[in-house]
Amino acid sequence: MIHLLDATTIGQIAAGEIIERPASVVKELVENSIDAHATRVDVSVEEGGLRSIQVGDDGDGIAPEQLALAVRRHATSKLAEASDLESIQTLGFRGEGLASIAAVSRVKVTSRAGGAQVGAAVAAFGETVGDVEPASASRGTRVEARDLFSNVPVRREYLRSPAAEFRRISSWLATFALGYPRVTFSLTHDGKSVWIMPAVSDPQQRLNAVFGKEAATHLLPLQDHAARDLAGEVAGFISAPGWDRPDRRMQLLFINGRLLRSTLLAGAWTAAYSTFAMVGRNPYGVLFLKLPADHVDSNVHPTKSDVRLRFNHQVFESVRRAIATTLRSNATAGFRDAVSLAPDCVDTSLSHLQTLFETAPHDGQEPSDYAGAARLRVLGQLAETYVIATDGRALILLDQHAAHERIAYERIVASSKNSSPSEPLLVPLTFELNASESEALESATPFLREGGLQIEEFGERSYRIVATPNGYSARAFDLRGFLDDLFAAPAGRDVRERIWASLACHSVTRAGERLEPAEMTTLIERLQATSNPMHCPHGRPTVVRLDEEALGRMFKRI
Repeated sequence: MIHLLDATTIGQIAAGEIIERPASVVKELVENSIDAHATRVDVSVEEGGLRSIQVGDDGDGIAPEQLALAVRRHATSKLAEASDLESIQTLGFRGEGLASIAAVSRVKVTSRAGGAQVGAAVAAFGETVGDVEPASASRGTRVEARDLFSNVPVRREYLRSPAAEFRRISSWLATFALGYPRVTFSLTHDGKSVWIMPAVSDPQQRLNAVFGKEAATHLLPLQDHAARDLAGEVAGFISAPGWDRPDRRMQLLFINGRLLRSTLLAGAWTAAYSTFAMVGRNPYGVLFLKLPADHVDSNVHPTKSDVRLRFNHQVFESVRRAIATTLRSNATAGFRDAVSLAPDCVDTSLSHLQTLFETAPHDGQEPSDYAGAARLRVLGQLAETYVIATDGRALILLDQHAAHERIAYERIVASSKNSSPSEPLLVPLTFELNASESEALESATPFLREGGLQIEEFGERSYRIVATPNGYSARAFDLRGFLDDLFAAPAGRDVRERIWASLACHSVTRAGERLEPAEMTTLIERLQATSNPMHCPHGRPTVVRLDEEALGRMFKRI
């Protein structure tokens, strides 16, 4: 028999989709406060929110005649008709938040609208809404939800400990506060003040609370804010290369003020950090996107934790470009700071690179001529792996393999973009593969050819390399290592970049290979001319600088 569900059942079904745990209640109420133009939001919880959750604000407030309607399902001030869904500009819009909270807890709403002399209060539980009564209240709204899930014991059994639930609340609220720096937020637990975030002018002043003090110091502000062709803006902070985490949980995203799941633009992070981050590691940070309201569909998930974008590809590309631009600029500046600190040596064009290097004075050279000639001296090689240099203020250590790998990789990329002809090998390299290796190589052959590596069949499952990328100058090609990398196929990287990075890695100077002084000098010169001189294409650092402060700590002077 088919029959209509009663209102109480409908309410609990809807609440089950929206109110998953105490943090869900805090989210709904805090977002309502922001929509009410609050400049201060105070959150107070008891027993991790299981016993009581109270959210108060100094926003617009609710008029007494509308208070009882506010806790009814699908009652909202944010939508008037269906067409309004196409350009939502508020965090809430369905009119389900308060009603869903009342379906699983005892709710009391106390509010005083601006200009009113006295406030009003109403209580609700399930589908029962009490009478509106006069109440003493300051301007704004205070909502208290008690005994969460008391009428849904199964849901309550699946919650974690009060301490764990409180940590979820604290983490979400601190993260949400990043998007609203001009609003003061406070959090109290079991009567004790936990933290308060005063209103600030810049979200950067709140990064420590979300990412931790040390991690926050390694966040870079985005430099390219224009979301081209979208009438929008991209802003935020991203972690410097070398500072990363094992998962994506701290890749935070706000779109038009809405805190969303980071997976929406996870691919843009991955694409931008390609060759800047180690495989298997993930950058962290926060992105703030401002887009036209009619470009964002917020009505796709019960908890409003996801959206759909009208121009998804363009947004992806704008975010990727903003991150990549910032990383390249930081890498160039980082190399300049690491290799040459001299204030009068700022021209790093290729025609002036010789001014970075110092060599011993030749016979007959006057000391005065020699003294002002240069700034950086290559001292030698350590363990036939690291180039050691100094500018008189610090020691510079350069990983010869990682540096040469970056140089070779960018030559391959340039060759692919410019359709440069390959350079034929005097003696082709011949090799044989098994069936699975042969299949993998054939699938990669178009990308290898695009990068300038020419491979041709030379019998059954036999092949030979006949040409390398133009200007590539492969030294001792590690064929077996290259093939092993090729067949491993690590995830999270564009296939071209992965193949070209592997090609560069196994065709250049190796650790343990002796270099002449002129070769070491040339290596640094060529590295400085790359777009990312601080990291190899696999994300490893190429240069380490030990300045006076670092050495002082090592010798216990600091």
